[in-house]
Amino acid sequence: MASHRRRGGGGRVTPKGTRPRSFGGPARRRDEPDLMGDVRRAIAADHPLALLSLVSSLLAALDPRRRSPFERRDTPTETVTREQLVRTFSEVDEAETTALLAVIAVLSTDEVERVRLGRVLAARHHPLPAWITQLAATSAERTMEMVHVLRDGDNVYVDVRLPGGAPLTFVIYIDHNLGTLVKDAFVVPGPLADVIGFMRDETADPDVRWSDIEPADARVRITEAIELGAMTFPPLESDGWPGCRPLVEWVVRMLPSGGSGYERPEWSDAERHELTAKFFASPFARGLGHADFRSLFESLLWFGTDYGPGDPLRWSPVSVEMLLVDWLPRKIVADATYLSKAPKLLRAFVRFCHAERGIRSSLTEETLAAVDHWEPSYQRTIRSARPQGPAALLAALGVLDDDDELDDEDDDFDDDDGDDDVRSYTDIMLEVLREAVGGDEALTALDDLPLPDEPFEWLDIAEDIRAPVADVLAACDGCCDAMLDVEYRTACRRFLARASRDGPAVFRRKARAETAAAAVCWIVGKANDLFHPSRGGVLVKDLTAHFGLATSGVSPRAATLLKAAGFDGETFGQIRLGTPDLLVSSRRQRIIQGRNRLQPG
Repeated sequence: MASHRRRGGGGRVTPKGTRPRSFGGPARRRDEPDLMGDVRRAIAADHPLALLSLVSSLLAALDPRRRSPFERRDTPTETVTREQLVRTFSEVDEAETTALLAVIAVLSTDEVERVRLGRVLAARHHPLPAWITQLAATSAERTMEMVHVLRDGDNVYVDVRLPGGAPLTFVIYIDHNLGTLVKDAFVVPGPLADVIGFMRDETADPDVRWSDIEPADARVRITEAIELGAMTFPPLESDGWPGCRPLVEWVVRMLPSGGSGYERPEWSDAERHELTAKFFASPFARGLGHADFRSLFESLLWFGTDYGPGDPLRWSPVSVEMLLVDWLPRKIVADATYLSKAPKLLRAFVRFCHAERGIRSSLTEETLAAVDHWEPSYQRTIRSARPQGPAALLAALGVLDDDDELDDEDDDFDDDDGDDDVRSYTDIMLEVLREAVGGDEALTALDDLPLPDEPFEWLDIAEDIRAPVADVLAACDGCCDAMLDVEYRTACRRFLARASRDGPAVFRRKARAETAAAAVCWIVGKANDLFHPSRGGVLVKDLTAHFGLATSGVSPRAATLLKAAGFDGETFGQIRLGTPDLLVSSRRQRIIQGRNRLQPG
């Protein structure tokens, strides 16, 4: 789970003052604040984006990805679900609800929902604008990117044409400092050429590069950035995001698959040692002979290679802020005398790095000014009591109060001190473990015996879907035999049997067996931490490549299969299936270890 602090940085590429006019949904009049009034005005608006934005905002507000990971799933809520909203629109036979349902049907990734809406719409006869009835014929024409030399983040643009030729330009800002995720997005009712021309004139920035990119690459980059952003809590919010996320995801699905995402630089130990030696031998490092500087330099390299864009030779005012305000005080456990040397070292390293990369001197001065600006706050922070390690994460998530007092020894959350925050943390973590296995009794009785090698259970699976299910089964088995093991094969067989038995409609629609099989293996893998680098260590892209698929093509099918099998789905990047029957022994062993740490004795 990623976390962040909201800050103003990362907006260098598209400052709000330079945005072209875009729609955030039609404004309500004081005398008619109802939804149907909004819909009528949106349908009558000069541009289709008014209604598209309204529908997108509605769906985004009901998106379960906005839910806090610390909210109990069984907590009563008054929030309307998407299913309830669609059902209400389906029961009200009016022109406004027909328009809403027609747009929702096109934007939907849920095959079951689309089929249901198709039946409802087939029985209605309200006259709708041609662009609504032909909305599925929308096309994505061109993709571009706007990249700044300091790589805080990139803008990705998608040029779209609605039926009838109405143009839309989608602008998606992908922030590398926060983990290469979508931080902001908006939609402009105009062609890409006009938007690019406007922004070139407004920014006139010599450090910005504009270029076309392959549509398939744009699809992977945007999709992966959305997925990572959905795991981030608290969620990033702006005027346009995540309100336009359903629209963005719809348009991205129009782009071809098979592209490449962002390639993060890999720095070997030898390369790190070479960079260290080169820096300390340079004139920029004069006066930094103390051993503390060399030790702190390892931390700067850690931050530079493992965070942000992954290039320790590119420093911006935003990355400086993140390092001094949050990362160093939170990550590096050391006394204030040692940590106080970091700003001096950072200034020297920034000068060295920008000289190596040929960064303009004005950008170097901006970055050094950021060090000057944040150093007083940094020096105060390292001399004050502050949360670190797991406590810092919970504080950032809002689980701990800002004024909680934490001793230096609190990092390990030792239950012996009776601290209320420790009990809060314990309760939260235990709830996560309970959700993974299906409750307190299941957690208490959990064992770590290996799953047996068992055949697929065909009982109660409808005859008319047995052939497509068999194709999916063969593909799943092939993947498990080639990449995983017998336990994963059994878990995948059990999940597929449940989805086939409880949601047979999913297998009655035409679809590639390889896509469904990849989704099954991905679901089981996610539930078992298969893709965690220090656990299973398998890469998602390698799993999907086994089936000849791109990474971005799996998630929609996985969501459909999870629903068919009766599971809640993915929440903040985690899949908890609520039963030990689908967990391999290594995953159950880790859960048992966590249970025993949290409930000693």
